[in-house]
Amino acid sequence: QVQLVESGGGLVQPGGSLSLSCAASGSIFSFRIMGWYRQAPGKQRELVASIAPAGSTNYVDSVKGRFTISRDNAKKTLYLQMNSLKAEDTAVYFCNGITQQWTWGQGTQVTVSS
Repeated sequence: QVQLVESGGGLVQPGGSLSLSCAASGSIFSFRIMGWYRQAPGKQRELVASIAPAGSTNYVDSVKGRFTISRDNAKKTLYLQMNSLKAEDTAVYFCNGITQQWTWGQGTQVTVSS
């Protein structure tokens, strides 16, 4: 079982930036496609970005050009750099696998507001 702990969220003004981290336990992290998900109030959880073990990435259209996902397999850590944040990016952000998922962590709240 892999445990996932997200951090780095906060309150930021529109146009600002935040950097999220996800610390994972277990060596299997290095061999799995990982993703950042988000869930806004009243909405379903959605996948916003994913990264393969070797580093290839995919993004949902709404964050392309603004968000960058990365990973450090040695540190078993997943990152999400978020720039040019918009109010619609407000959500709780989670990390988890794509083809294999583990128990969801508590997530980290991102609030974009002036």
